[in-house]
Amino acid sequence: MISPPRQRRLLLLTALALGGCSGLDGNFPSNTPIVPNATLNISKTTQIPLERVVVWGLYAGAAWLILDPLAPNWEIEQASFPDRYYHLSLKMKRVYSGGAGEARVVFQQRAKELMRQNGFDAYTVVEYTEGLDSSVLGSQRVAQGVIQLTRK
Repeated sequence: MISPPRQRRLLLLTALALGGCSGLDGNFPSNTPIVPNATLNISKTTQIPLERVVVWGLYAGAAWLILDPLAPNWEIEQASFPDRYYHLSLKMKRVYSGGAGEARVVFQQRAKELMRQNGFDAYTVVEYTEGLDSSVLGSQRVAQGVIQLTRK
């Protein structure tokens, strides 16, 4: 899921890309480009048109927004129940670059965090399942389970 601020940025980048090199408002003549017709001189023999740099920058920006490599791969929802039971529900990002086999590890890390936060010595995994949820946008890895916090 892309957050609303990122959606706005993506929309702005898309609008600029679709606008091409024409002016943004009525004050510009229609033949005035947004990106000047210039080249970047990398070396004596290598020149790159500035327009190409901008286009590839837009591609890279769009890929960054969609993949978001710094965002966590897993979203965790939890619910607590009586007798120190916790239900954990994990969903993986729809578009990801790695981390497909780490559901059990993420589940156990969160269980250990709950154990420490609540002052318990151990936890027991009561039930655990992994699967795929399919939708129009593609499949999404999911995992869920129940733990019980215990004392030794």
